[in-house]
Amino acid sequence: MSNATIQSEPASQHQKLTLAKFLRRAFFMVVGSALFSVGLEIFLVPNNIIDGGIVGISIIFSHLFHVPLGVFLVVLNLPFLLMGYKQIGKTFAVSTLFSVVVMSLGTTLLHPVKPITIDPLLAAVFGGIILGIGVGLVIRSGGSLDGTEIVAILFSKKSAFSVGEIVMFFNLFILGSAGFVFGWDRAMYSLIAYFIAFKMIDITIEGLDQSKSVWIISDEFVKIGDAITHRLGRGVTYLNGEGAFTGDDKKVIFSVITRLEEAKLKSIVDELDPRAFLAIGNIHDVKGGRFKKKDIH
Repeated sequence: MSNATIQSEPASQHQKLTLAKFLRRAFFMVVGSALFSVGLEIFLVPNNIIDGGIVGISIIFSHLFHVPLGVFLVVLNLPFLLMGYKQIGKTFAVSTLFSVVVMSLGTTLLHPVKPITIDPLLAAVFGGIILGIGVGLVIRSGGSLDGTEIVAILFSKKSAFSVGEIVMFFNLFILGSAGFVFGWDRAMYSLIAYFIAFKMIDITIEGLDQSKSVWIISDEFVKIGDAITHRLGRGVTYLNGEGAFTGDDKKVIFSVITRLEEAKLKSIVDELDPRAFLAIGNIHDVKGGRFKKKDIH
């Protein structure tokens, strides 16, 4: 037997994507970017309705300077990608650039196509839905379609504001600007489209059947854990804890359920121990373990 030592790659080293995963990500980035282009050119832009972020600025500039929208989408996003290259990493930067280029080409190809509706409310609703799904697919695939978040990350490091607060301020400023360019009624329609797109992004990323983490501290942990297992069909894990004030040993019940099971779980806990501590939080992704629902007998 050879004495040669086999050196494995350190866990911290970046692992290359397999070809299958790379193609899958690229496919969904193309689909998401294409949907975003449809939402813009078939619904929003013909009705003078804008989106937030760099896309909104691009729509306003395209209208004012009569330059194709796709040009501004690439030109305005590119500096922010370069600025944030070290902050977001090479993979994310390349994925975002790829998605933005596909989106730009999509808007250019779809520009001559007639809009499906000239009703601004319908355009805002359905345009927002399609935009949100498109952005959600791209984000789930590891990319982005707007440089606003990158700007917010960079500014948040030098200010007291969070990334979310900076993005919100930036978007409110852009959507408000639509009132001076397209009229205040279009600015209000733009707010509707933005809100719908925002909600659809969450649904697309998290799924309709959103998972939730559950933490329960109770002296009746055995009964509650057994009820969750047999009445909800969900597995539970018992964790050891210690009360900070009393120093008493505590058992903490941890489980993962779906949003539809939340009301039933609260009912079980309240029934078995009304004084139990219960905390429920959202989870974006669940992988591995025994999350698959068991049969309820």
